[in-house]
Amino acid sequence: MFFCITLIASLLAVLPPASASSACRCFPGDACWPSESAWSQFNKTIDGRLISTVPLGTPCHTPNHNATACAVLKAGWELPEEHYESSSSVMAPFFANGTCDPYHSVSKPCTLGNYVWYSINVTSPAHISYALKFATKHNIRIIIRNTGHDYNGRSTGAGALAIWTHHLKDLEIHEYKDKHYAGKAITMGAGVQGFEAYEIADENDLQVVGGECPTVGLAGGYSQGGGHSALSSRYGLGADQVLKWEVVDGQGNFITATRDNEYSDIFWALSGGGGGTYGVVWSMTSMAHPGTPVSGLNLTYTNTNLAASSFYSTIEKFHENLPALVDAGAMCIWSYTNTSFVISPITGPNIPVAKLVKLLEPFTAILDKLNINYTMSTGQYSSYYGQFKDMQGTIEVGIAQYGGYLIPRSVVENNNKALVQAYREITEAGATFIGVGLNASHKVSGDVYNAVLPAWREALIDTTLTTPWEWDDDALMVERQNQMTYEFIPKLEALAPSSGAYMNEGNFQQPDFQRVFYGSNYDALRKIKSKYDPNDIFYAKTAVGSAEWREREDGRLCKVNQWQPSCAEYGTV
Repeated sequence: MFFCITLIASLLAVLPPASASSACRCFPGDACWPSESAWSQFNKTIDGRLISTVPLGTPCHTPNHNATACAVLKAGWELPEEHYESSSSVMAPFFANGTCDPYHSVSKPCTLGNYVWYSINVTSPAHISYALKFATKHNIRIIIRNTGHDYNGRSTGAGALAIWTHHLKDLEIHEYKDKHYAGKAITMGAGVQGFEAYEIADENDLQVVGGECPTVGLAGGYSQGGGHSALSSRYGLGADQVLKWEVVDGQGNFITATRDNEYSDIFWALSGGGGGTYGVVWSMTSMAHPGTPVSGLNLTYTNTNLAASSFYSTIEKFHENLPALVDAGAMCIWSYTNTSFVISPITGPNIPVAKLVKLLEPFTAILDKLNINYTMSTGQYSSYYGQFKDMQGTIEVGIAQYGGYLIPRSVVENNNKALVQAYREITEAGATFIGVGLNASHKVSGDVYNAVLPAWREALIDTTLTTPWEWDDDALMVERQNQMTYEFIPKLEALAPSSGAYMNEGNFQQPDFQRVFYGSNYDALRKIKSKYDPNDIFYAKTAVGSAEWREREDGRLCKVNQWQPSCAEYGTV
């Protein structure tokens, strides 16, 4: 610790004070911060769409405390619905810094902290263009946000102006044809959420690739980050479906990008190369697939009367069963601790339920042999959305911290015991394992042109690890995230050093995120960002180009040579 303090002191001696400069974004209170009249004039240019942030949790704290309103907030705080109609709320509590929520003392006053300062409820591309020009002129930090579904803190930022796309709800099913695809397509405004797309697709006897959480926006970080789906073993990732983007670039230009037009480079980048860094997406057009019957299966058991070695041996057998499942077109979500195992669910598009049960028999036979009392339920549905509504459970927010890694099929086939041993060590240390079993290879996705992390094409298991969130123990939360960074994820990296992680569910502290989240695509993506965002107006944690910036203690965003170091960056001895 002494080394860290000494190092910081010596570095601070040569850094300029924390004031606005060309290397730091202008911050509220700085002389460069626009005056009230400047903000008022700007608001007129965007048709009065400017929103001054009032944190969602304000009724839970003095001097605005309202016990009834706070109780309602607290009852729903861990559900996404509580947050996504807010222009500023943060679903991942690590990035709210405990500034205004129902779990801290009433006497602790709300502050803006890491919340955005203003938001713009955009309803036209012109609003976005004006916002980017205003932010560039005044050197203000820009945030792009829709619902706020984000584990990595990319939809918030201290002193920032948020471009809020949540109400861009245009939605259309239509025919689409180019030299790569001919068929039904769905065009979605940037604010369209999964359930809205699934509903219109279902009404037209179609299936749309989207996330397992129905309230996630499909055109934002989901598809831009790759996007796994219960339909991925049948059709590929979310990014594999994209046919066209409409986007406003960093200089305010409205662009229509396809695989074959003059903007094919930004089409490639937006399709899997990460969100929040190349431009503000206005709409996305993606493939819509013919509807099929869909089966589903859930299964649970515990380690009751079972030795730990036997319990983890069942997981080995489940891994052995996965290739057959995903190669048949099924996708599986499962989770376990050191005491329980849950499949919830396996989704089988165009797979009869009897065949789905048969595909799982090598695994259930082992459970029977060990006399494990498991509960299994199945269902056959006429459509994907029918199965989705019945079998996909509620996904809560604000309950955990996250890290992840993609496990290649080759590791399961050739080093399964070592993999399960690593998972065992992680779960016995207090983490929960969540797995997504899928086949997103090029054999499934077909002829695609995108910046999806290459490791996805070899992956069999998308691993997500979670540790529980405690609302009023900051030190413990830092300790647990460091455990994720320096203990848990390295166990998996050691087994598959050439693989990577799903950027949307990865560790926001991932030391080498450029390689792990983007792989061999990173350098090309950085060049595309420079082309379409020459003023570097877009920044998001772990996004392309983000390593060139740092956030100071107060949240001020500065170029690397201007940032205030901390022990988190340098480590301690």
